[in-house]
Amino acid sequence: MLALLAPGQGSQTPGMFAPWLELDGTRERVAGWSELTGLDLVELGTVADAEAIQDTSVTQPLVVALALLAFEELQRRHELPADLLVAGHSVGELAAAAMAGVLSADDAVALAAVRGREMAKACYLEPTGMAAVMGGEPDQVVAWLAEHDLSPANRNGAGQIVAAGQVARIDEIVADKPEGVKKVIKLKVAGAFHTRFMAPAQEALGERAKKVAVADPTRTLLSNADGTAVADGTTVLDRLVAQVTRSVRWDLCMETMREHGVSATLELPPAGTLTGLAKRELSGITPVALKTPADLDKVAGILGTGETST
Repeated sequence: MLALLAPGQGSQTPGMFAPWLELDGTRERVAGWSELTGLDLVELGTVADAEAIQDTSVTQPLVVALALLAFEELQRRHELPADLLVAGHSVGELAAAAMAGVLSADDAVALAAVRGREMAKACYLEPTGMAAVMGGEPDQVVAWLAEHDLSPANRNGAGQIVAAGQVARIDEIVADKPEGVKKVIKLKVAGAFHTRFMAPAQEALGERAKKVAVADPTRTLLSNADGTAVADGTTVLDRLVAQVTRSVRWDLCMETMREHGVSATLELPPAGTLTGLAKRELSGITPVALKTPADLDKVAGILGTGETST
């Protein structure tokens, strides 16, 4: 079985759209999404620097748009298997929902723009932040974070949990990690995503989501809420809204991939992060990161034999 993965915020790199915009029709496609979002996604994805695309209000629609742009090209070149499994990390869930037929691509990009803009606003309400906690027994790490009034915003598996909360609390755990934890790295982010501090953003996204038409998934679609497959389109949309303040359980998504017998993962651009997690957590699989259109040639090997070079 093949799993198609859509990355989230933090995966972006300057110029990441450039090679994809050389393909027929893609520049026009992105121009249309630029009108929907009120952002010049072509400029942001080609010539903007790292600081400009790190802005949450920019990053989120940018990564969703690129994943869907690549997915559409993937579909043009290859016949994807009927039992394809789809999952997205954090805002990448919007792209995954579109790939599973729950949302239109236009609605996914538009919702990502609202999500990013409103989460950026919420970050200004109180000084909050995040830190990556590497190593340690997961449940013990979560308990330790609770002692510091911090939330496990991302439980990514492969020995990585991202803590989130007030900046002062984040600084405490960076300065004094417990035995068993290898390191704690403060992240350069605007605020505490996937926590109660994002409640205003969740409310705003929920209002925008009321205008969106949904359908039931046509592919197996995993949820960040608990790693399970969701078969009802309305439930998918409700979870996408609630996810803004809830922990991302990517560890459980990978556990479900293992249970389904996933033998290969294909990460859409801007690829790399989820491929790295899959390599460390899912032994024996073939992980492929699609960074440029040239990488699409690797897909034929996966679909034909289950093997390809990475």
